[in-house]
Amino acid sequence: MRRGLHFNPKTQGKDNVILSAVPHHRTDLILRKVNLDRYDDRDFVTTNLIESYERIMAFVAKHLPDPFFLEGDTRVSIRDAIFREVASNILIHREYMNAFPAKLIIERGQVRTENSNKPHGFGPINPLSFSPFPKNPVMAHFFREIGRADELGSGVRNLMKYGKAFGGADPELIEGDVFRIIVKYPDSTVYDRDATATEESLSPSVPSLSQVCPKSVPSDLFLQLLDIAREPISVEALMKASGQTNRTRFRKAVLRPLLDIGILEMTIPDKPRSSKQKYRITTKGRALVGK
Repeated sequence: MRRGLHFNPKTQGKDNVILSAVPHHRTDLILRKVNLDRYDDRDFVTTNLIESYERIMAFVAKHLPDPFFLEGDTRVSIRDAIFREVASNILIHREYMNAFPAKLIIERGQVRTENSNKPHGFGPINPLSFSPFPKNPVMAHFFREIGRADELGSGVRNLMKYGKAFGGADPELIEGDVFRIIVKYPDSTVYDRDATATEESLSPSVPSLSQVCPKSVPSDLFLQLLDIAREPISVEALMKASGQTNRTRFRKAVLRPLLDIGILEMTIPDKPRSSKQKYRITTKGRALVGK
């Protein structure tokens, strides 16, 4: 934190209070590389700006590579440098009174973002000649104070500086009623060229239920948990839906084994004890259910 700023989680805006004041506040994080009709992974972010930023960065870190890059003799995470600006832009410069939800969509070879916008021009932005305009100056100032954003205009320069090294092409910024950013990234995954490609085409061997299901978890409970965790769900809701009452026993005998074998995952992996923590089925789990 800079300038002696300290934040207590108890003083940050509670989700229900935030949504009552700004009902359209939502950032939709989507991975869509195999299942092009729906998604491979998804996270709905409706929390305060600080945790929203952390959730966006965690989703990016989970699904995008971070190629080796030296600036002088120092290694730089160009992925984090790029998406620090992208995440800040999604949260700072959107029009919060518009019902259009902000989105970050990871596709094959590129990442797209969309957010509602009060445009001051239309069409592609030329980073060499554009004039930055503050959309939500109070939010922008707050993000600069906590070190999550740079001065107005410098973020775009950083995006262009590292973007080509990251994905081989300059990022695109397109101004309009919906503001869009397109960032290319190195995608080494080999996809089935058939239009009917599925997850199974990328996973040549999907284990059977008996091979994966932990001994501490009955098979019927195992399948039930996979079904109800298709969307992010809290540990309390998991317990209630599966008829479990002992939280400690549930975590030790059920939840932890499913996390360890990669069937369930945390929505906030870098903060396992967060009060906002939820759990969802992984790609591996969906492939098993499909089988």
